[in-house]
Order: sequence, then structure tokens, then C-alpha cells
Amino acid sequence: MSEDQKTAGDTLHVLVYSDDRGVRQQIRLALGQSVAADLPPVEVVDAATQKAVLDAVESGSYDVVIADGEAVPSGGMGLTHQLKDEIADCPPVVLVVARQADAWLATWSRADAVTTHPIDPVKLPGIVADLVRAQ
Repeated sequence: MSEDQKTAGDTLHVLVYSDDRGVRQQIRLALGQSVAADLPPVEVVDAATQKAVLDAVESGSYDVVIADGEAVPSGGMGLTHQLKDEIADCPPVVLVVARQADAWLATWSRADAVTTHPIDPVKLPGIVADLVRAQ
């Protein structure tokens, strides 16, 4: 999305998945109102269950999904893999893993980007902005 494409009505729709309300809140706070000056404002929608994520992504209205790899009972890695297998036009997925050493699992899940807990409020918006610009 270029500056020319950006209009006042544009919104960057981000779906955040975690069974932990605190993790969802950390992600929401890290993203803030905008991830970059050249991108539209962010609207974050929370999902706490696998079914909620699948239903939301099937609607086709999200630009990015952020999935908590530590979520239970359905972890973000397995959910990301399922999204990539089942959703034809799956938006990019950022997978949040517990340790950097777990990042190799993201290759199996086919996540588009990986970050770690605790949520880095500088790094996460940059990752999301890069994914949106690459679309």
C-alpha cells in the first residue's frame, strides 16, 4: 500500500490470537494506533479460540494475523499451519514464540514472520509494517 493508495477511510485490520488476555493486551499496546507513518491506522480484533480465528480469517477482512505460539489448547503454530493449508487467500501471519530457539518451528507452520515473548513494542510494529508493505 503506497502513500497514494492511503485514504482517510483506510484501516489496517489485525487479528490477534491468544487464549491469554494479557498477551492479547501486550500485542495491542505494542501495535498502538499505527504501526508506521505511511500506513493507515490499526484496528485490532481479539480472538481467544481456534474457531474464532478460523471464522474471522475466512471472512477475508484481515490484513495480518498475530498468533501466540503458546496459546492453549490450540497453539499458534498449529493454527498457523491450518490457516496456511485451508485459507486460499490467507493473510500474513506473525507467530509469537516463547524462545528464539523455537523460531525454527515457524518454518513448519509457514508463518510469514516470527517474534518472541515478551512482546517488543518496537520490533512488533516494524514486523507488521514490513508484511503489509510487502503485500
